[in-house]
Amino acid sequence: MLEDEDVIEEICRIYISIIGQVISRLSEFREVLDKGSRERIFAELAFCILTPQSRAKLCWDAIENLTSKNLLLGGDNEQIALELNGVRFKYKKAKYIIDAREKFINNGKLSVREKIIGLKVEEARDYLVSNIKGIGYKEASHFLRNVALAEDTAILDRHVLKNLKLLGVIEEIPKSLSRKKYFEIEKRMKDFAEKICIPMGHLDFVLWYKETGKVFK
Repeated sequence: MLEDEDVIEEICRIYISIIGQVISRLSEFREVLDKGSRERIFAELAFCILTPQSRAKLCWDAIENLTSKNLLLGGDNEQIALELNGVRFKYKKAKYIIDAREKFINNGKLSVREKIIGLKVEEARDYLVSNIKGIGYKEASHFLRNVALAEDTAILDRHVLKNLKLLGVIEEIPKSLSRKKYFEIEKRMKDFAEKICIPMGHLDFVLWYKETGKVFK
């Protein structure tokens, strides 16, 4: 596959301009793991449940609303869905949040950290995909990155896939992502990141920034 040198130069320019923001954001994620409450960690999982086919900023706004109203851990399906303004399939995703909440409650306490902290990255992703409704490999990778358990995974959303195609890393955007296909593309992205000397954990932010103009989550 031929790599587009102009796009690569653009990627490198963007990286230089936002590297400080990227490092700061990754540091914030480490704070979530080290010092965040059980609810704060669960909020990141709930956020990733909401993100498919919905704008990330709207999803995080919804999580913040749920948290401020004590609904993230205590709301029922209707109460949660009413706070998911702009989130697609909000009733289904509200149910997924409740299912995840019930899955991780142990002796009355949320135990997300305890369930996954000792697992290898691949094991943690497989566990989340197999056990949490609404979580695929993209969402599992996103969550683990946002709680500083996996900086070097690929979060293969539409922005990233579009740019991997532009960069010649992949020939086409797949219509669906099986486990095998996901890890295959992730390996190609890691090889590309190494080639252009941008850490894998930073490249996702760069590609996302190229499309949205923001370093977000």
